[in-house]
Amino acid sequence: MNYPIDELHLFTLNVGFAYHNADWNWKNVRSPFARLYLVTEGEASVQLPSGEYPVTPGHLYFIPAFTTHNYVCGSTFAHYYLHIYEKRDEGAGILDEWDLPFEVASCQQDLELLQRLAHLNPFLKLPRSNPEAYDNQQTLVSNFQLNVRRPFCDKVESRGILFILLSRFLKYATPRADVADSRIRQVLVHIRRHIGESLDLDELAELACMSKDHFIRTFKKEVGETPNVFLVNRKMEEAELLLVTTDCSVKQVALRLGYEDGSYFNKLFKKYAGMTPQQYREAHWR
Repeated sequence: MNYPIDELHLFTLNVGFAYHNADWNWKNVRSPFARLYLVTEGEASVQLPSGEYPVTPGHLYFIPAFTTHNYVCGSTFAHYYLHIYEKRDEGAGILDEWDLPFEVASCQQDLELLQRLAHLNPFLKLPRSNPEAYDNQQTLVSNFQLNVRRPFCDKVESRGILFILLSRFLKYATPRADVADSRIRQVLVHIRRHIGESLDLDELAELACMSKDHFIRTFKKEVGETPNVFLVNRKMEEAELLLVTTDCSVKQVALRLGYEDGSYFNKLFKKYAGMTPQQYREAHWR
């Protein structure tokens, strides 16, 4: 990894300590922010698309943004939680380009850092652990505003702690797509960094120095999806983020993602999310 650190814009949305007694059981959780946990007592598990994994004391755990997952807990369980939002320039986020491990070993310093972060930001403690109570537009916007109004010294210290904790995972990060072909890797980076533009297959094929047909075949072989499917899915993820974290109208969201035809954007989003953009926004105004 070789990025200027000033391109990594991270914010703490929620931080605190939670104690559970067989009540950390939430299904189909999916958020526009990443989650970091440090377990201090007991045992639970997280069900990810790749399988079910235990979470135990002595470890840090990371769940990327837009990852659908379940929590399973049948006994006492205590942990520090940290919700991380990456502000992205031009639709591109550094964390989007890398796969971070789900689990890394923790040390005493990590516990002390999370305790300090929670002390600096008591107003970012979750009132309830149920994602439906906090994973919504109103709460996210409110937390952004709270971050802005904090004393500057607290912002600096909080950001530093956040960087240190995330660095534990970045040390073992690998390119997000397990793509052997360097030409396809270049295209993937281009898509993520220009997600707000109207990209077409001819342009992407030219970037990869391939014919259009060869590019489509190679892309699907390397990524597992056709270029069109991959591109639409990434745009719809960005649409989710904009609908939840901004006051942009649905039309403005469509335009920011390169869709001049609002009805076409609505159709794509409904196929992707199972509801219209307006319904999605209303569902997150709980």
